Amino acid sequence: MKTSISDEEFYAGLQDLPKPRYPFQDFIHNNFQQQREEYYQWIDTEYVIHSREAREKHKKHHLTDIAARGCPFLKTIEELRPLANYASNGAMMDDYFDRCSHEEMYEIASNITDILTGDNPNEPTENGVYHLFWVLRQDAIKCKLPEHLYKRFVNSIQYVFMGYADEKVYYRTNTIPPLPVYLIIREATSGAQPFSDYVVMQKDYRKLPDEIFEHPHIRRIYTLCSLMIGIHNDIISLPKELHREEDTMNLVKVFQKQNNSTLYEAYMAALALHDEYLEEFLILQKHIPPFNHFQNLVEEYVQDLGIMVSGVYAWHTNDTTRYVNGGYVEGEYTKPE
Repeated sequence: MKTSISDEEFYAGLQDLPKPRYPFQDFIHNNFQQQREEYYQWIDTEYVIHSREAREKHKKHHLTDIAARGCPFLKTIEELRPLANYASNGAMMDDYFDRCSHEEMYEIASNITDILTGDNPNEPTENGVYHLFWVLRQDAIKCKLPEHLYKRFVNSIQYVFMGYADEKVYYRTNTIPPLPVYLIIREATSGAQPFSDYVVMQKDYRKLPDEIFEHPHIRRIYTLCSLMIGIHNDIISLPKELHREEDTMNLVKVFQKQNNSTLYEAYMAALALHDEYLEEFLILQKHIPPFNHFQNLVEEYVQDLGIMVSGVYAWHTNDTTRYVNGGYVEGEYTKPE
């Protein structure tokens, strides 16, 4: 991206195009401001790997608000903290490792997974990405996150990292993927599956048996949540990604290439696909299969998955710092000698 660009050139008329809309209410966790303060401290103590300029930009992004809006019904800040850690650390590390290779990202992800699972129980000696994920595990233990739900959460984070690694192939070669490949990778990199798993920590959802979460109907709802979040992120971040050639994992760019279409046509096609997924979500929500005495709880859980999707989008629409002209944090990772 150019170091200096006018707002008119940056936005290219995209502000006036229609945006996603959700039929779900917006909420935010009561402790969102306290969680922000902890987030600022994480950046100052853990993210010394980033330049001062990058850290100051990250503070303005309020990345923990994604968790506070996505899971607003968690009872305490102790329960919010692991998800807020994942949301903010995951986003910041994605920025930091923006231009690493597939192999490097895969190794980084493997190291993080070992920390989260406890396979590597040792506290990292240096502050940074690894140490903050070690803190996540300690906080999950402190808030008594049930072991089977924690395993689901960690498996989902590992799934996100697999997507991070796979997208590097397309970034490094400045290649736009075919639509089917994009959908597979974007379902992972949207980061929504760990959120869907963590919604279970709210209300009484932890009473639901694991087989409900594995039911094909619920699994498809998870996919729809992930793709809606991935696409609405692509729409919000499009001005930035139009000016960075290597940012090829964007649905608008995919449609532009696939259909040889104008930017406007590709944008509207991306929005239409998002809306198809939203309509499918609403149909599946209306036709939840029988789950016996868990029926009401499952229906409320699916409703809160919708609130989760709209909450993440509310962070995007309330944020005025991350995807604006000059607001994005550039990757600063360099391969060790």
